[in-house]
Amino acid sequence: MSNTYQALKCNPDCNCDNDRKECIYERRYAEMSTSSGVLGVDVISFGNESELVPQRAVFGCENLETGDLYTQRADGIMGLGRGRLSVVDQLVEKGVISDSFSLCYGGMDVGGGAMVLGGITPPPDMVFSHSDPFRSPYYNIELKELRVAGKPLKVSPRIFDGGHGTVLDSGTTYAYLPGHAFAAFKDALIKETHVLKRIRGPDPNYDDICFSGAGRDVSELSKTFPQVDMVFGNGQKLTLSPENYLFRHMKVSGAYCLGIFQNSDSTTLLGGIVVRNTLVTYDRGNDKVGFWKTNCSELWRRLQLPSVPAPPPSISSSNDSSIGMPPRLAPDGLPLNVLPGAFQIGVITFDMSFSLNNSHMKPNFTELSEFIAHELQVDDIEV
Repeated sequence: MSNTYQALKCNPDCNCDNDRKECIYERRYAEMSTSSGVLGVDVISFGNESELVPQRAVFGCENLETGDLYTQRADGIMGLGRGRLSVVDQLVEKGVISDSFSLCYGGMDVGGGAMVLGGITPPPDMVFSHSDPFRSPYYNIELKELRVAGKPLKVSPRIFDGGHGTVLDSGTTYAYLPGHAFAAFKDALIKETHVLKRIRGPDPNYDDICFSGAGRDVSELSKTFPQVDMVFGNGQKLTLSPENYLFRHMKVSGAYCLGIFQNSDSTTLLGGIVVRNTLVTYDRGNDKVGFWKTNCSELWRRLQLPSVPAPPPSISSSNDSSIGMPPRLAPDGLPLNVLPGAFQIGVITFDMSFSLNNSHMKPNFTELSEFIAHELQVDDIEV
């Protein structure tokens, strides 16, 4: 155990164990996984690449995990929501960051990305939506309209304001629409993809909406799947590429399934799939959320290496000038630092190809990159 760790003693502001000695917690998530344990205080480090110095913070020390939290590859979960125990709130209260943070998720099959704690100067073509902190305890945006292939869904704008409103949740994988909105979206999408063949989903326990015949190249999906626009209350819109609403069929090559589902209640829930290859800035201090299309898998490398041009999105099906392409240079305010104590002398690029006899086999690129990093004696993030 860490020699700087301390259990949070029972007090009126927390739930206490049966002996009333320690603070405890229990969390249940949308997919019904759970996490429970005790609350503790320790020094949290943010990695060698971060400008943030280690900080003492309260966090949950797990004793039990169930569901996806237990089976996932990641170990634990980081809370970035609103609330006194959120990592962001604690850092803001300490005065070490401004009341803002940004996330950028990599694209389909790619992974990677970046997280920035604190404020950044937004790119000039970043699209914003108002986020009302009093609307719900979550990060809300003002979604007023969905368009498929440029055609608005025939639903009332009020449908996106039911329940908790439209919630942007980085911890949720897929997206969920209220019943009528989902039905309209599904029908519009099927109408625009009539040249593709409808097939069964990869899991017989779920009635997934899947299509075959689109090909394996993700960058070509916009030729067979329509563009989807999210229009916000201020009139600005964010254009979604097919990778922002599809996931790859795990059993049929060149097939994809709809990653937007019907919600069991009236809340509109937008998960990580919607913001693939999108820098999302949660500007809590100014009650707004910003969206900027970019190549998130390359963004972290650009944050580390000075004078590296801004990467374009890996997929772009947008013709809307309000989104546009990223500027050639990194936006002001992003920390462009090389690793501490290191000299940047160049960038080595090499290509690799794989030949697989079994089409169901998939190389473990994460493990491969870790092996290469070990052999080159560099950090994993540099590979």
